[in-house]
Amino acid sequence: MTNNAEGLKQCLANFRKDLPWVERLDLTNPPADDIISKLEGKVSTAADGQINADDDFQREMFFYRQAQATVMEALPLLKQHKIYTKRPEDYFAEMAKSDQHMQKIRKKLISKQLIIEKSEKAKKLREQRKYGKKVQVEVIQKRQKEKKAMMSAVKRYQKGMTDKLDFLEGDQKPGKDAAQGAKKTPNKKGPNSKRKFKDQKWPTRKGAGGKKSMGKKGKNVGNKNKRPGKAARKKAKTR
Repeated sequence: MTNNAEGLKQCLANFRKDLPWVERLDLTNPPADDIISKLEGKVSTAADGQINADDDFQREMFFYRQAQATVMEALPLLKQHKIYTKRPEDYFAEMAKSDQHMQKIRKKLISKQLIIEKSEKAKKLREQRKYGKKVQVEVIQKRQKEKKAMMSAVKRYQKGMTDKLDFLEGDQKPGKDAAQGAKKTPNKKGPNSKRKFKDQKWPTRKGAGGKKSMGKKGKNVGNKNKRPGKAARKKAKTR
């Protein structure tokens, strides 16, 4: 490929026209002064356009200061040519898209938002159900464990291995209530107090006529307050 420099210059000359600046609006400016560097007493390395192309920050700052210098030069020129740079207060700009189109977009966005919210609610509901099922399983396992322990205690009690059934006491508080409960608990190894009182009041006898009953070992079970016989009672009445 031939580099025809003369032909390119000729084409450029044909394109170039002697137009006023207001038709071209072209400006070529060096970067504006680095005010911060001046205040700090430093010399800006990019004042003459010599910057490190690999330094992103330095390169971007050079572009920014160059644009700043262009604006500072262009504003007076625009004002000189009576070109306004500020938008009037009553300026009306027609929208690129119609209101009907924007309404459709709005409805679509709302629909997407509702779908997302519905999905989130369904996700939370599934998590709650999963947690509830887990709690239910734990409760069932706990009840089965308590039932197993109760059955084991009943079997031990039936076999005479223990004389207590702790699960019947429930949540009884220790202390005074427990002491009162212990007093009320009957003694299973012997007769209760009511039976003892009746035995003392009514001596054990067998048959009529005041015959003495015999105990298990053949001993006479007597009573000092023996009831008088029929003849004695009749004699006592005739007195």
